[in-house]
Order: sequence, then structure tokens, then C-alpha cells
Amino acid sequence: MNKLGSTERAQVIRCLIDGCSIRATVRITGVAKKTVMRLLCEVGEVCADYQDQVFVNLRSRRLQLDEMWTWIYCKAKNRTEEIARKNPDAGDIWLWVCVDADSKLVPTWMLGRRDMVTATAFVEDIAKRVRGRIQITTDAFKVYLNVIENVFGFSVNYATLQKVFGASDEPEKRYSPAKCIGCDMKTVIGNPDPKHVSTSYVERQNWTVRTNLRRYTRLSNGFSRKFENHAAAVALNYFAYNFIKIHRTLRTSPAMAAGVTDRLWDVEDLVALWESYERRAERAA
Repeated sequence: MNKLGSTERAQVIRCLIDGCSIRATVRITGVAKKTVMRLLCEVGEVCADYQDQVFVNLRSRRLQLDEMWTWIYCKAKNRTEEIARKNPDAGDIWLWVCVDADSKLVPTWMLGRRDMVTATAFVEDIAKRVRGRIQITTDAFKVYLNVIENVFGFSVNYATLQKVFGASDEPEKRYSPAKCIGCDMKTVIGNPDPKHVSTSYVERQNWTVRTNLRRYTRLSNGFSRKFENHAAAVALNYFAYNFIKIHRTLRTSPAMAAGVTDRLWDVEDLVALWESYERRAERAA
């Protein structure tokens, strides 16, 4: 089977992390659509595996958690029995995100339903990546209350922050919440520092995802049709965010700020990592 060279692979990846759709990537690079989809899945697996390996023993002090909704193939309300038979993954899906408030690193993300099972797996994954006592802030989603206590016990400082919205004089707009008139903070476990009880960074991260990742852009046709493609795109997006792109506030990458790496990566470094995975697989075969 013919393989694209490193230069062509870098062109495809650069388009994808810059927010181009699959069809736009095909037009820009001249690479066939099926090839672009295959490359996305392959590099996505590499990105997910590498970050899973290096994001351990993190010295995080303050973490913020949130979830973001989208769908695969169709929205849950439009899912029929016929669609379910053809594509069991069709329907609503939630992206669970954890952000380090200091380094802006995203050490953990997870795709699944907005339920206790996914929440437990998500928080357990966080627990195995950090060391020491940390402070966690979430919104008032009740599932977090039991899950964080079950996973961390009392060795965590945990608080919730719920925004209070009031009536607005302006007409209601789609995706525009009412005016925020205050916040309700509650201490759940330990002694969290009130100055750092916030979900601003993780909410800003959600905006970044919807801006940079085509599959999360609102009111578009860029949604995923398969779970595998969706997971690969998310993994690639977070690799670019953590290792390749410079954070405007930090003036470095989040991975550098967190001490995970000592240099700023570029797309060519990711291609080299990808090809090293391929050579390892060939030797194993």
C-alpha cells in the first residue's frame, strides 16, 4: 500500500488542527477524502496514546471540570430504530474536559454520556494523573458530588460554583443565556480557597474547542458520522492545544507550562512521533 510522505502528512494534519473540515482539507492538499479520514484515525490514536503515557504525576493544584454537548450522525431526538441499527453510536455525546487552572493543560478528556458511569471513569482518570492534594471546581451538576467523594475521599478540596441568571430586557437569542446576576459557591469537601473557586478557564476552553474543532462548531454540517472519527479528531485537537499551539496568556504551550515537555512542538514533530509508532508496530509484527 502506498503511503503519503512526511511532508504530505504534515500538510493534512496542519489543515485539520487549523479547523478545516475534511472536504476543505481535501481541496487544499489534494489528498483523497478516504485517505484524509484514514490519516485522521491513525494520527488520532497516536495522539491519544502519547498523551495517556506522558500525562502522569502532574503537579496540578487547581482543576476545573465541565462537559460539552454535541452529537454523532444525528441528534438523539432524530434517532430512529433504523438509524440505531446501522449506527449504534448515533445520538448525543458529551465531551468531559478537565483543565489545569495554572498551566491551562488539558490532562484528561472523555467522550460518553452525561451520566454516572462516564463521570466515574472521567474522575478516576483524573485521579491517576495528579499527585498531592488538589482543588477541584465544577458547576452544580449533581453527579459530580458523589463521584468526586467516592474517588478522592476526603483528600481533595472541592467546591461547586453555580451561576445565577436573571431576566433580560433583550429578546431571547439562540445559544445566548440570560444575564448572569451572581454566583452561588458551595464548599463540598475540604477547605477550597474561595479566590480560586472558578470555572472560567474550562468554560473558555469549551469556546476554544468550538472555534478550532470543526465537529463542535455550532449550526454547521461538520458533525461526525462515526465515533472513531470523532474520538480521533478530539485527540488530535487536544494534542495540538497542549503541545503545538502557543497559549496567548502563557506565551508558551500548556505542556511546557506544566513541565511535561521542555520544548514547543510543531506538526513535523507529531509526524515524526507518528512514524515512530509505525516502525514500532512493524517490528512487533
